[in-house]
Amino acid sequence: MFYQLLKYVLLGPLLRLLFRPRIQGLEHIPERGAAIVAGNHLSFSDHFLMPAILRRRITFLAKAEYFTGPGLKGRLTAAFFRSVGQIPVDRSGKGAGRAAVEEGLTVLRRGELLGIYPEGTRSHDGRLYKGRVGVASMALEAGVPVVPCAMVGTFELQPPGRKLPRPGPVTIRFGKPLDFSRFAGLEGERAVLRAVTDEIIHEIMRLSGQEYVDMYAPDAKAAQAAERGRLRPRRRGARP
Repeated sequence: MFYQLLKYVLLGPLLRLLFRPRIQGLEHIPERGAAIVAGNHLSFSDHFLMPAILRRRITFLAKAEYFTGPGLKGRLTAAFFRSVGQIPVDRSGKGAGRAAVEEGLTVLRRGELLGIYPEGTRSHDGRLYKGRVGVASMALEAGVPVVPCAMVGTFELQPPGRKLPRPGPVTIRFGKPLDFSRFAGLEGERAVLRAVTDEIIHEIMRLSGQEYVDMYAPDAKAAQAAERGRLRPRRRGARP
């Protein structure tokens, strides 16, 4: 009930007013039945824009940190994310990947839409990074199609570190559903999972026009930080 109130009365109209979303390929979202919507992740606003424009309810896997903040603010934030269809996923620990897959499969087995960001995190520089294979595991185990999605313009309106987005137009593109039934029964093969994930990422890249980097986003961010530290001029008298 609260999800519908937010979508149609409170949050949805506000988001449409602020971002004036241009929507392309909405017909590719199945009207019924389970499916995965796999998109790029450029901004905190992405969590709310896609649900606001879809006719069907969509459930996203979200990092557990959104649900574990301290104090009243933390409790309110957690309640809000749950009300808009977010499921907390603990990304730490050895079994984190499998736990996320199981959470996603629960949603798909109910015949619902599942939203996921294959990169596993927001892009820190607007480029598209290597995908995690969890999306392939879910698609093959549940036997569902994957609809690629590209958010265009949200990085410029709310880059990392900016708390509130600037108003401005964005484009949301959906591609044709990807059918991976040819790989049925091979969800235990790592090479198959990588091939499926790469195909999904390639379609997202085609829709978004982003530059692709064949590294996981956290590794690339750490490498860039290390490079900046190496190039930073040392203070006079500092030890090498």
